Amino acid sequence: MTRLCHVNDIDEGASKGFEIGDKKLFAVKKDAVIYVYENRCPHLGIELEWLENQFLDSEGALIQCSTHGALFLIEDGNCISGPCAGQQLNPIDTMIQADEVFLSSDTAAN
Repeated sequence: MTRLCHVNDIDEGASKGFEIGDKKLFAVKKDAVIYVYENRCPHLGIELEWLENQFLDSEGALIQCSTHGALFLIEDGNCISGPCAGQQLNPIDTMIQADEVFLSSDTAAN
């Protein structure tokens, strides 16, 4: 397993980007649950954030692509608005052990 971070490395209602090997990922903490996705918009395949660790809209309620403004639900990555409506972000399987977030072994290898 590959360690991503400690659960307290991400503040409630915030997001954080990561590079693991050649993979770019990001995590969002909402209601004490950490959601991890590949940092890649399904519209053009580009990274989502406009500033480091800035993956959320101004209210912190949705994930937002900085390029065309697509909006994604935090809980499942489904696009609800924008040019990729109906598509979704690629979720990354994780597990939490002793307050550490780990990627599943096959995620880190891909």
